[in-house]
Amino acid sequence: MDAIGTKSTESTTGMASAVTPVLVTGLPRSGTSWTGRMLTAGGELVYVNEPLNPEHPPGHCPGVLDAVVGHRFQYICQDNERDWLPAFTRTVALRYGFLAELRRNRSPYDLARMVRYGTAFTLGRLAGRRALLDDPFALFSAGWFADRLDCRVIILLRDPVAFVGSWQRLGWTVHLRELFDQPLLMRDHPHLEELRALAGSRDRVATAAALWRAAVVSAAELAGRHPRIMLARYEDLALDPSAGFRRLYEWAGLTWSARAHERVRRACTAAPRASTAGFTWHGLSRTAYRPTDSRRAVAEAGARLSPREARRVRELVFGGHPEP
Repeated sequence: MDAIGTKSTESTTGMASAVTPVLVTGLPRSGTSWTGRMLTAGGELVYVNEPLNPEHPPGHCPGVLDAVVGHRFQYICQDNERDWLPAFTRTVALRYGFLAELRRNRSPYDLARMVRYGTAFTLGRLAGRRALLDDPFALFSAGWFADRLDCRVIILLRDPVAFVGSWQRLGWTVHLRELFDQPLLMRDHPHLEELRALAGSRDRVATAAALWRAAVVSAAELAGRHPRIMLARYEDLALDPSAGFRRLYEWAGLTWSARAHERVRRACTAAPRASTAGFTWHGLSRTAYRPTDSRRAVAEAGARLSPREARRVRELVFGGHPEP
């Protein structure tokens, strides 16, 4: 795969309409929040944080998505879209459900978040902006988002050592039952059956590596079937943000303006506490993104595992085959 790969057909190059939503997905800790924030730098998108996250916050906010999320990696396809299609149609149209939100969430934090999101949705819709969904839990449903919501989908792929190291640092584990309990998901992504051998395993490195491998297979198959899906490497974007994001902007039908270029440059070269006025992480969004030196971040991520652990991860995901 090239630095950023996509089908070179006219339908996928610079032809997005003024209302075409954008979905950025990939496994959690693959750089979706950072990529989403960089795409909003030009001022043409409204950022929507993880509507399919099963935890509250950011999930279970019916003002953003008026549907019940029951699983991590909730799978959506035409066979079960009855509730999902109208809910997401409202979300990508930037129509915030104030009454639905108030019926469910009334804490001070929830009310502050409602004001923030409700204002962003309303002003964005009036200004003709498009929705940007940052949602790693939409990975396996990316084809549905492309076909049924007309989304331009960007699937982020991250180096497996950096991915597993990030999960290890956070103490995360893979909840494989969340996948197996969804028959439609297992039907449409049958290679996930290979993960059953690790059900109940306490080997967090092996399970995270297996999830990475399965996700890459799904991503490649989805991109091969759907011309509105692009694969992009996180490391390529981080090492050369200006060139990488310019390609993403053009592919998504966004304007790579001087403003966008400067804000991306500043956000990707910032010291951890440097000022990036007007483009900073906000506590109400609860994203993993903060302005940072993206090149340094790539180097640091690769050192989170010991050399022995890193070799094991590469053996688990690539075996005797060359890396893609």
